[in-house]
Amino acid sequence: MDSTLLIIVGVVGIVVGFLVAKILEKQNATKIISGAKKEAQKILKEAKTEGESIKKDKILQAKEKFLELKAEHEKVIVSKDKKIAEAEKRTRDKESQVSNELAKSKKINAEIEAKNKDYDYRLEFLEKKQSEIDKLHKNQIEQLEVISGLSAEEARAQLVESLKSDAKSDAMTYIQNTLEEAKLTAQQEAKKVIVNTIQRIGTEEAIDNCVSVFNLESDDVKGRIIGREGRNIRALESATGVEIIVDDTPEAIILSCFDSVRREIARLSLHRLVTDGRIHPARIEEVVKKTKKQIEEEIIEVGKRTVIDLGIHGLHPELIKAVGRMKYRSSYGQNLLQHSREVAKLCSVMAAELGVNAKLAKRAGLLHDIGKVPETEIETPHAILGMEWAEKYGEKAEVCNAIGAHHDEIEMKSLLAPIVQVCDAISGARPGARRQVLDSYIQRLKDLEEIAFGFTGVKKAYAIQAGRELRVIVESEKVSDDKASELSFEISQKIQTDMTYPGQVKITVIRETRAVNIAK
Repeated sequence: MDSTLLIIVGVVGIVVGFLVAKILEKQNATKIISGAKKEAQKILKEAKTEGESIKKDKILQAKEKFLELKAEHEKVIVSKDKKIAEAEKRTRDKESQVSNELAKSKKINAEIEAKNKDYDYRLEFLEKKQSEIDKLHKNQIEQLEVISGLSAEEARAQLVESLKSDAKSDAMTYIQNTLEEAKLTAQQEAKKVIVNTIQRIGTEEAIDNCVSVFNLESDDVKGRIIGREGRNIRALESATGVEIIVDDTPEAIILSCFDSVRREIARLSLHRLVTDGRIHPARIEEVVKKTKKQIEEEIIEVGKRTVIDLGIHGLHPELIKAVGRMKYRSSYGQNLLQHSREVAKLCSVMAAELGVNAKLAKRAGLLHDIGKVPETEIETPHAILGMEWAEKYGEKAEVCNAIGAHHDEIEMKSLLAPIVQVCDAISGARPGARRQVLDSYIQRLKDLEEIAFGFTGVKKAYAIQAGRELRVIVESEKVSDDKASELSFEISQKIQTDMTYPGQVKITVIRETRAVNIAK
């Protein structure tokens, strides 16, 4: 009974609690709903207020934008109005200008019409006058024919004959004067061309001798070169054709021969033998044979290098070989290859100055002495022999004629021939170029210096620049500045009076004052 009561009471309590909870939950829900409503109303009110402010701002912005657009539109309208006004003004100006031009044109047309009428009147008047003059002229001619007893044609013929004789006389006088002037001018121009050519082409002077000196590191080698009872030196002389002189000259052997090729073969052979150390007759013959072959190859290489340096093309291989052999030939002591190269350059420059083919001139200058290359004795002059070689190997007729005529053996047929002849003479006549000129050249320089020493106060005198300048140093105590100028003039007058020399000599007098003290 008690337990049942407890259960009932428990159930009733649960129900009552549930109800109470429901009631409380309902009250809370009501409160939440009412709060939410209030919050919603507040939010709506704030949103309404904010919307009103945004609306006002947008309205203001729209008004401002409208005002800006309106102002811009007004500016555009004003600018267009201004442009229209300017265009109208320009149009009015153009119309005014066109009307002025039309008025001027009408005025000019009127003046032209008036001038045309005046010209027509004058032309008609002139034609009348011309007809009257023609009639008068005809009457005068008829009267002159009656007076002179000659017709107009006969008088004209006599006048023409008289004019012809006068013209011939004047023409002969003019031709004579022109020829004399041309001779003077040609001589001056020729000197000018030659001097310019010589000044532009400067080469080293090379004098070939008949001896070469072979230097040794020690005199002990001389005995090995001589060999037992001189067999080595005899074998070397026999193989090369060169006289070998072994004397007391320290560390040197002299090779003597007129043929430069033989001397070069002997020199190179000796160099190889001394370097190798094996010196005996069999070895000497072997080395000399190899050296000869080397020299032949070197001759061809020298010829090729020469024609390439000078820019000459299409030369026959035999002529190239002949050019290479010039290196080992000499003429009056002057190296033939250097002489021919110099003549080629001189010919090229001179031909260019004269308007002649410079390439052909250079070719003829290089080949002009190839007739001196053959080793065998030939009675034919070297110029003719060189011409025959050039003809044989296909050179042009102008080049062949220039080679053959450069010593006047044959007649000159082109302008190349005198150019080659002159350039050959220039090359041979350079101071120091040839042995026969060297002695007189050295004597002339000595005479120049002796003339300077003949004046008082001269301390030193030097002839420089191949005798083209004399530099005189005087003693400052004996010669003043004014006296130095007088001395320069006196020396120049003395040289002009007492000496013969090519070109001109510049005399420079130098006076130097030095003050020297020693601080102790």
